[in-house]
Amino acid sequence: MIKEKIFNDTETAFRLKSDMELNRAILLFNAMGIPALMKPGIALTKFSLKAKLPIKPLIKNTIFDQFCGGVSIDDCKPIIREMEEVNLSSILDYSVEGKKSEEEFDSAYHVKLELIEFAKEESEIPFAIFKPTALGRFKIWHKVSSHVSLNDKEKEEWERVKGRVEGLCEKANELNVRLYADAEESWMQEAADLLMEEMMMKYNREEALIFNTLQCYRWDRLEYLKELHNKAKKEGFKIGAKIVRGAYMEKENKRARKRGKVSPICESKEATDVNFNSVMGYCLDNLEDISVFIGTHNEISNYLALQIMEDKGIAKDDQRVWFSQLYGMSDQISYNLASRKYNTAKLVPFGPVKDVVPYLLRRAEENSSVKGQTSRELNLLNREKERRNQTEKLAQASS
Repeated sequence: MIKEKIFNDTETAFRLKSDMELNRAILLFNAMGIPALMKPGIALTKFSLKAKLPIKPLIKNTIFDQFCGGVSIDDCKPIIREMEEVNLSSILDYSVEGKKSEEEFDSAYHVKLELIEFAKEESEIPFAIFKPTALGRFKIWHKVSSHVSLNDKEKEEWERVKGRVEGLCEKANELNVRLYADAEESWMQEAADLLMEEMMMKYNREEALIFNTLQCYRWDRLEYLKELHNKAKKEGFKIGAKIVRGAYMEKENKRARKRGKVSPICESKEATDVNFNSVMGYCLDNLEDISVFIGTHNEISNYLALQIMEDKGIAKDDQRVWFSQLYGMSDQISYNLASRKYNTAKLVPFGPVKDVVPYLLRRAEENSSVKGQTSRELNLLNREKERRNQTEKLAQASS
């Protein structure tokens, strides 16, 4: 029985943070906990960058350093090594978003190939990652997902997109590196789902190397997973499932209302939690066919996963089960799981400061909109600061 509240251990959670880094995190999460400050702050940041005002150093020394590993792979290496020393793996994510030209898509493709090769070389990198819309225009993913007829030029464009995805999966298979596709908005996701199913069918014959992401704030994802499972058993391939709650809730609901359609999103946070836990439970019940990557900052879901693993006798280091949280967030989960020998990885974004800003602003918006997330982070950071202060006082008193 999982009784110990392991995620309350702040000494383990923040063991790699200096006092200065701890104070910076407290400042940032304080700011993100004030919606009236966040919205104008995000708008001002966007305006300043568009107007080419000199704010990049400010971004670099605050939100960038909190949530990103650096501007390049080399920048990330010290962080990777440091985390590896405490049994915490890393997944590098080139978090450049919103590109539009074929040259930019080709460039992103080559960076992803480099990351797959880097994962092969480095034992502390268990997965490589790519975002489908980093390899092709939003519009083409939308059109294919909507079953709209493509003209000849668009058909050629879609073939190039598929070629990039296939090239990454082929390289991952060649080097025996696990690779997952990140999730997109629902109106682009069907094309990604079908393409990743095709890749799993081709490359996951013996084990799950290729993973797709299921956003469990969508109420249809459990049924989708069950249908995919039936297909996998029939066709003889393994499923790789990265499961998350989701990243585009407000956008999804707003779009559905505007079009007078039923939202693809669960009606409440409670319903989302039930759906996520059900999808997670289904994966853990079917590990012979499904490898699962549990990407959540929700402590209850993580505790539930640990309990299921214990009940089923699933080894902590079973390579079919991984836990993950974002760099700069939920350290109380990541570091405490890693210290207890569970397969755990931090997703470490990197890229040029200006190009990574859309990702950073999304992180800030998500933190401020998720009920309890920011206050929990802040509470733990303050507790650790108080613990260090008390430890220092005791040390001074005894000297």
